Amino acid sequence: MRMKNALRPKFRKKSVHLLKLKKKKKKKKKKKKKKKKKKKKKKKKKRKKRKKKKKKKKNNNLFERMKNEFFEAKDKLSSRGTHDDPDVEVEKNVRDKETVECDTMKSPSSVPEHEMAVLHDDAGFASSTIVVYQDRPLPTPVEIEPIPMEIEKIDVDDPLESHKGRGHQKKRKAAVLLVFIVCVVCVLVECKYMVYNTSHGTVPGKINVHLVSHTHDDVGWLKTVDQYYVGSNNSIQGACVQNVLDSLIPALLADKNRKFIYVEQAFFQRWWRNQSDDMKKKVRMLVKSGQLEFINGGMCMHDEATTHYIDMIDQTTLGHRFIKQEFDAIPRIGWQIDPFGHSAVQAYLLGSEVGFDALYFARIDYQDRAKRKDEKKLEVVWQGSKSLGSSSQIFTGAFKTHYSPPDGFYFEVNDDSPVVQDDTSLFDYNVDERVNDFVAAALSMANVTRSNHVMWTMGDDFKYQYAETWYRNMDKLIHYVNQDGRVNALYSTPSIYTDAKYKSNDSWPLKTDDFFPYADTKNAYWTGYFTSRPAIKGYVRMMSGYYLAARQLEFFRGRNKAGGHTTDSLADALAIAQHHDAVTGTEKQHVANDYAKRLSRGYKESEDVVAESLGCLTQSLSPLKCKSPVTKFSQCPLLNISYCPATEVDLSHGQRLVSDSAGNKILSQLIPIVKVSISIRKFYGTAYTGRNSSTGPMYWLAFTAVVPPLGFSTYVITSGGSSTLIKPVSFTFDESQNGDIQVGPGSLKLIYSGIDGKLAQYVNSKSSVNISVEQSFIYYSGHDGSNGTTQSSGAYIFRPNGTFGIEPDRKNPLTVFKGPLFDEVHERISSWLYQITRVFKDKEHAEVEFTVGPIPIEDGVGKEIVTQIKTTIKNNKTFYTDSNGRDFLQRIRDYRADWDLQVNQPIAGNYYPINLGIYIKDKSTELSVLVDRSVGGSSIADGGVEIMLHRRLLHDDGRGVGEHLNETVCVRDSCFGLAVNGKYYLRLDTGGEGSKWRRSFGQQIYSPLLLAFTVEDDSHTKFPVPSFSAMDPSYSLPDNVGIITLQELKDESVLLRLAHLYEVGENKDLSGTATVELKKVFRNKKIKKIMEMSLSANQEREEMEKKRLSWKVESSNEKQGTNLRRSPVDPENLVVELAPMEIRTFIIIFS
Repeated sequence: MRMKNALRPKFRKKSVHLLKLKKKKKKKKKKKKKKKKKKKKKKKKKRKKRKKKKKKKKNNNLFERMKNEFFEAKDKLSSRGTHDDPDVEVEKNVRDKETVECDTMKSPSSVPEHEMAVLHDDAGFASSTIVVYQDRPLPTPVEIEPIPMEIEKIDVDDPLESHKGRGHQKKRKAAVLLVFIVCVVCVLVECKYMVYNTSHGTVPGKINVHLVSHTHDDVGWLKTVDQYYVGSNNSIQGACVQNVLDSLIPALLADKNRKFIYVEQAFFQRWWRNQSDDMKKKVRMLVKSGQLEFINGGMCMHDEATTHYIDMIDQTTLGHRFIKQEFDAIPRIGWQIDPFGHSAVQAYLLGSEVGFDALYFARIDYQDRAKRKDEKKLEVVWQGSKSLGSSSQIFTGAFKTHYSPPDGFYFEVNDDSPVVQDDTSLFDYNVDERVNDFVAAALSMANVTRSNHVMWTMGDDFKYQYAETWYRNMDKLIHYVNQDGRVNALYSTPSIYTDAKYKSNDSWPLKTDDFFPYADTKNAYWTGYFTSRPAIKGYVRMMSGYYLAARQLEFFRGRNKAGGHTTDSLADALAIAQHHDAVTGTEKQHVANDYAKRLSRGYKESEDVVAESLGCLTQSLSPLKCKSPVTKFSQCPLLNISYCPATEVDLSHGQRLVSDSAGNKILSQLIPIVKVSISIRKFYGTAYTGRNSSTGPMYWLAFTAVVPPLGFSTYVITSGGSSTLIKPVSFTFDESQNGDIQVGPGSLKLIYSGIDGKLAQYVNSKSSVNISVEQSFIYYSGHDGSNGTTQSSGAYIFRPNGTFGIEPDRKNPLTVFKGPLFDEVHERISSWLYQITRVFKDKEHAEVEFTVGPIPIEDGVGKEIVTQIKTTIKNNKTFYTDSNGRDFLQRIRDYRADWDLQVNQPIAGNYYPINLGIYIKDKSTELSVLVDRSVGGSSIADGGVEIMLHRRLLHDDGRGVGEHLNETVCVRDSCFGLAVNGKYYLRLDTGGEGSKWRRSFGQQIYSPLLLAFTVEDDSHTKFPVPSFSAMDPSYSLPDNVGIITLQELKDESVLLRLAHLYEVGENKDLSGTATVELKKVFRNKKIKKIMEMSLSANQEREEMEKKRLSWKVESSNEKQGTNLRRSPVDPENLVVELAPMEIRTFIIIFS
């Protein structure tokens, strides 16, 4: 920077002419030599004096450099020719150093007298005095003596000339010039580049403030994932992740003590693909040194309420294996800072089981946080699984407030926090003030946590787009705070922080259950997003089940040998869709469209994988010939709108006959497609295909299929058969109607009232269950934030403003279809609400298919549609919901285990996320409801269960998305509210017997049968391989075990995961240890090597267990870490044992 004029010597209206040395005559040469000898002697004496002074007074490095530069300048002047001007060289030096920052300078007004250093020439002239300021006391100044020179002419106007003789004046003038040189050099030395001490580690006995530099990069929210990465569409939000990573790396390379953590691999992998080899080498060096640390490590920071545990595992594995392959690094920390509540599955499966040492997050209920702060219980040991016990525990920390820095310590370019201003040549010097602010914030945080370590999350959403602004200020804070000495500041990471907490050897409170539901104020429960955007939720779940099956077929075909299409695109799309502003439904509409588009493209490529694999397997082709099989299979992704051209055949020449691969006839039935389905097909088919669909199929063909484990079966449909054509029977109702209507061809009967047509009784002759049941629809009107409040119901928040029943229009009759396989009951509740209930011959549950929408909003009221099932079960406020489709957790209405709940929202505050199901029970009966996608639900009154099906709202809830939740579909110039089609499943059992159905059928709902179709010219043509199973025909998996991953990896190894489906004590027969014989699972393959891995398959299980931290828990004298899992797999017999709720992961290499 340029020097201030006030700090330069002032020569007022003076002109200095070029100095010319006198030419000496030859006859004076001898005399001159003598003088030179005298001068040399004088110089030697002076130098000896200076050396003596140096021994007596130890000057600091600053003045040593000043002296050295002075004598260098002096020597130069002595050797100059007649045309050399000393000022020219000095001014050149000034220009060379103009850009140097004066980081050690204080403003003169703030410097006390004892901090001034005054330099004089030895003649004592005030005109040659300069004052130099610095931020610490100066050592004794060096006295500078003038250089005697012979000067031919000096024309200088000097106000002191009359007081001195001319000879002395000549010497003084030269001294003035040299003092000017020295003073400028002195100032320039003071204005050197400041090196801050950022090397501090932790200090025992002090409060250690761990500065954790981070950015939270949403993988889509207000902008799409790609828009966020490249920084486009900035009219919505100025965010560019590419800038973050581009600016971060040079900032880290500038100082080896700086650190940073990064989370979202969806962004990092985009950036990594475009980097040079040199840049990749630098980044690998940063990762190896610990400056750059990957934590969490998944493709996104997944949600914890609306995600299925298999999807959570898959997206985490995708990120973890990339980090391992590229950097040989293993993430140690879970970093779920933004999801809106936290699940037990996250703690033990996506925490402990992936090898994390700790889990940190920000969002917990405001009442919970207040109590934990008062009791210093923000940090706990969390045991997420009652089945796995203490071996599932993980150290867990909730932040004091948000995941941002303390107030006043934001340092992004456009933030308004005061920077650390330590340049004394500028105004607003504030080092003392900033240090005091820092210490105060550190003490405040230390008051709510245990041990002498606190973490500051130095970042926020999309921060570090110019990383140097953050690091420059943190460098200064660390330097000056540690000089101050009251607390210790250091660059850190959550791993370093966790290790420090562990070394403190404290005991921690034990936390069980989970952190749902989440509220940030008394009227703001974040329970609406459990249901928001049900269409995208259903699509994600459908694609997830499809991906599971597609990967299996890809393995059987031979992914690497066959080549061609892969499931990678669908894997990537599904991973991104697990983001906490994706499947949650809390994104802007154009972003939701982007997620759906990615899923559609991923499905399309995986559809080719499935078609090629089936063509290959049915024709018994080798992997090398699987790219173009003769038999072409097609699939039907739009069956939800009755659109499947591959299955649409003409019935004008007779009905259809179904036979299995052996030619045996299969019982089937035809059911007419009702008007509402035809209408939906026409509208949405046009929206999807862009073509009018004036005609379509009129019947569904239904039959029962049997498929072997890990395999497929083929069925042939031909014309001229004898399928049973079901004709509808209509019923109208009035008060004079006496007879009830019984529905169901098997042991299960549903009884409908003949008076009002409502469901009245559930009777199962097989289980002897006979109980009154009612099913109805209601809607909650969404609060608009009026009446003196500002909180509306919106994409995140559920805030009902009244409950209203939706009574069926009995002008529309109840329509019943009866057949040999199942009966159907069709109810047209209103013009926008339709329901079909199916009761099957060989099943003991009812399937309820609903079509909701467009939800009417002409009255200006947003509506949240709910179905309620009421029974006489006395559940005493208690109900059970699943955790990400895995464990079931007990819920008690209006109650929290960790604090005394102040009930402000009796409905919204009792809603919980449901991914698998909800049930209530008493001593004699259980009512279970399973779902096909994430929904919100509860038991608001004893004996009842309710689930929310759809939401359409007219006000934004003020949580950042900036849109009200009003989904529409437009075809040409017509736009309508979104209609949603989905299913839920209902069953009643005797007490304690419902778990088997919930677990076994829950697996079928998640991963239903994959359907594929082909056309044969000859109806009697047989496939060479009409049926297939990878397993030994005499073997099948135990009923309590599921294969949740079977995938060939790029290196030709195979990833296998086996899951025990039951909890401890859940079922008297199926909650014990299960065994799986791998030799029989892969009957035609020989296992060469098997390695048990962590859940995310990035490290061997044995190594992970060795590194696991065992934490002390309050009220226990022992550290917690007991391993309740089964023994390692013997490579000879290859039998895998599974404890209840255990998932075991293996990498297998086949011969």
